[in-house]
Amino acid sequence: MPIDEDPRFAVPAPSGERETVLQYIRHYRTTFAMKCDGLDAEQMARRSVPPSTMSMLGLLRHLARVEHHWFRRWIEGRMDLPRIHWSEADGDLDFNGAVPDEAVVAEAWTAWRTEVEHAEQVTARLSSFDELVGPDGEQGEVRDVLVHLVEEYARHCGHADLLRECLDGRTGQ
Repeated sequence: MPIDEDPRFAVPAPSGERETVLQYIRHYRTTFAMKCDGLDAEQMARRSVPPSTMSMLGLLRHLARVEHHWFRRWIEGRMDLPRIHWSEADGDLDFNGAVPDEAVVAEAWTAWRTEVEHAEQVTARLSSFDELVGPDGEQGEVRDVLVHLVEEYARHCGHADLLRECLDGRTGQ
């Protein structure tokens, strides 16, 4: 895709800590979605690097869970919410339950988009990255959570690069 058509570069360069961190998060979210673009349910669920259970669908489900955990539970303080979307009994069900079913893929996209939209609303309301968030005894600054999210997405976009290349040879983004 030519750079002038790439949605990640359609925004002006950020200025300041807040804009920079949030733009990096958005950039990596968009990159991940672009890596999944055009894949069918079988491709989304295919474990391309055996014996790993990692798949594009597993990553999508995992990233929905990550968004949920950090924004709803930590930043908003909703520790009463379940820790994960997919299962309390199997902490790896986001990967283990990634099966080639259109309904499972659709559910994962809906969950991820819902959590990303919610995260955008939460960050719009933040008055400062200095705010302390999280449960008692484990609190940290909002900035730490957001920088962790940048790192989480960057790492998984790297995984998605390799998975996509194994699936159909596509590289880039």
